[in-house]
Amino acid sequence: MNCNLPSQRSIKAFKDFVSTPLETLLQKHIQTSSQSAALSLFYDVAANVPAYKAFLAAQKIDPDAIQSFEDFQQLPAITKENYISRYPLAELCRDGQLQACDMIAASSGSTGKPTFWPRFFTDELQIATRFEQIFHDSFNADTRRTLAVICFTLGTWVGGMFTTNCCRYLASKDYLVTVITPGNNKEEILRVVQELGANFEQVVLLGYPPFLKDVIDTGIARGVEWQQYQIKLVMAGEVFSEEWRSLVGDRVGSQNTCYDFASLYGTADAGVLGNETPLSICIRRFLAENPDAAKALFGESRLPTLVQYDPISRFFEVQDGTLLFSGNNGIPLVRYNILDTGGLISYDAMLQFLVKWGFDPLEKLRSHTQQSPRGIHSLPFVYVFGRSNFTVSYFGANIYPENVIVGLEQPIIQAWVTGKFVLQVKEDIDKNRFLSIVVELAPKVESSEEKRQTIASSILTQLLRLNSEFANYVPSKYQMPQVTLTATGDAEYFPVGVKHRYTRS
Repeated sequence: MNCNLPSQRSIKAFKDFVSTPLETLLQKHIQTSSQSAALSLFYDVAANVPAYKAFLAAQKIDPDAIQSFEDFQQLPAITKENYISRYPLAELCRDGQLQACDMIAASSGSTGKPTFWPRFFTDELQIATRFEQIFHDSFNADTRRTLAVICFTLGTWVGGMFTTNCCRYLASKDYLVTVITPGNNKEEILRVVQELGANFEQVVLLGYPPFLKDVIDTGIARGVEWQQYQIKLVMAGEVFSEEWRSLVGDRVGSQNTCYDFASLYGTADAGVLGNETPLSICIRRFLAENPDAAKALFGESRLPTLVQYDPISRFFEVQDGTLLFSGNNGIPLVRYNILDTGGLISYDAMLQFLVKWGFDPLEKLRSHTQQSPRGIHSLPFVYVFGRSNFTVSYFGANIYPENVIVGLEQPIIQAWVTGKFVLQVKEDIDKNRFLSIVVELAPKVESSEEKRQTIASSILTQLLRLNSEFANYVPSKYQMPQVTLTATGDAEYFPVGVKHRYTRS
């Protein structure tokens, strides 16, 4: 396609997006080889992206020698360090033309230095299909008047503007979606919902999980009756437990958890890579209740994010337990490693695994709907462990922050705490090791010995339930964690304005 004619690219892509039914888009992977699509992307990028040409030359790789998918799998992975940060921004784009993109977003990594990600209108349309899956299959927004409230941060940061644009494109495809953009301004979000919500059949809040929970809790404290607005939630950015989903669902009056929530697996580098579906949520909730099944499936004593993905749009591979993906963007990416650990499971393999554990998610979904359930597509699954992939080792057992989170999200306790904690292994005066967990209390909540003991017991219960290594490796006399409670914003453990780390060495 001629990159010098952006108007022609835009018109064709928009016509295709508007005129192609969602089901047709999601079945494309059945008729088209995703491996062939990945190879085609490689040939295109190797021929037209100056930075990737230079990268291959530096590795002494002749693109013409890559003839098969097996050859493709031998290509070196690219990363932010060895590729994105090493070449000028324009050279990362096709034909070295930054001006061929019409928008630039920013992301901030662990160093705090922003990375810029250019994209074009057509890149957003491709990602809009992920939002269409959610708004069609989960929320029935083709028949229900829907207010989409963008609660992601606006400005140069990728989430807010990208999400806003994608939701607006759905309205162009005859979805009954109206968008408003208060961003992460809590007061404005509450005002918007209360003043406009009654004009719609449902209100969708799109934002980061802990922020949305804070909005909901603040609303409840002020007498907001969330139930009347038929609240749905679209989330991204963090792993959360199914206990968290149930808790938030109860607070907004959710009637069907599998259809009222959807989490996105997204990245500034390439938009949305995959999304929760009613099917993936149904499966994850079963696995949350059956830790042995989850351990057998994922190989770890913690529950990852579980989403489905379109292998034609984003092609995934696993290398040494790390996810690689390839996809077309303003900066096209081939075998890109964003350092997420996880794995892939085909649709058939997932259902066969669940049969062995006596669970049929398709039947479960049918039992909750009056008609044939939406959201069942034979797309593969990708599971992703949280970016906070920091563990502490205690008597040889790996203990994950995700295990502790569940203990803090139990009834009564969740009203006392913010959800932040610091997990570490310490030694007492006799050099005996113990598990230390410092927990941040919610504003205006007073510390007490009763609260401390209740929290410690709850965390222990969940560690024993969820983490078989902990249950079997740690002697019983050392299993009870030593919990310390601090006030909100404690300067040593929970300083305000600093990105929180859940573990310390």
